[in-house]
Amino acid sequence: MELPDEVVATELIGAFVDFDDRTRLLGLVCVVDAAHLLDDLHRDDYLPLRDADSGIAAPLAARAQLTVTQIEYASTIVLVNWKVLTPPDLAVVMALLNHLSPHARLRLHQDSLERLEPGQAYSVEQDRPGWVRLLNGDFDPHMTDPRVSALRYEQVRPLHPGRLKHLLDDRIEPGEFGAVVRSAGFCRLATRPGIVAQWEHIGRVIALNPLAIDDRLEGEDELLALGQDLAFIGLDLDHDGLVAALDKAALSDAELAAGPAAWVRFPDPFPTWAKAADRSE
Repeated sequence: MELPDEVVATELIGAFVDFDDRTRLLGLVCVVDAAHLLDDLHRDDYLPLRDADSGIAAPLAARAQLTVTQIEYASTIVLVNWKVLTPPDLAVVMALLNHLSPHARLRLHQDSLERLEPGQAYSVEQDRPGWVRLLNGDFDPHMTDPRVSALRYEQVRPLHPGRLKHLLDDRIEPGEFGAVVRSAGFCRLATRPGIVAQWEHIGRVIALNPLAIDDRLEGEDELLALGQDLAFIGLDLDHDGLVAALDKAALSDAELAAGPAAWVRFPDPFPTWAKAADRSE
């Protein structure tokens, strides 16, 4: 089946898993324009997820987010338009794709047809994305390049939202620490104590969405993260500089000692989580 750009890969996988016991999703092929991969991952436009003619309000999704998710959950990535790249540039593209999706087979599209062998059936639990494997301590991409690297950042202190916004907009996005192509994981904003958020960033698009509320955890539930647990993947990354900048975005000793009653008064430029409680259920 050929699927449109606006398909959310995780929802597709879930639909096949839940369909019936006889149906299995054995392969998900993602076709990547090698010459324009970085441009595609840095787009900031949005696509409607439903047909506007249906009369149903169409939720929007960032095109770059849809693209990276299709890459991360692919079983096979086929590169087209790769012959226009120099060998060093092609090596960078392939290493980046392998960091984003370590489980995927990479194929260079040739003039002749190639048979794609199906792999193991997809299941509900997926650890295909590189950022997931990095946070799980099981990240070992087989294709490397000196320009491509990954970093895991851990910090128990909550983040100051004002300083975080400045870091994202004025330092990370302009490329002060190299090109951060993808970052994802879990974080906590000081102004929203007791809530673990999912950090989703690709290129020029970032979203922080509430995942769980601490005081709603039951006996056997585990915290998703005590503080920050983030994976960064990119080109020419300055690991030390990025870690130092993230540390400065976390609460200082004095701010930490002031406690949550003072934290909630910090300037917070991020969108309100109006339905945080509902999303945690």
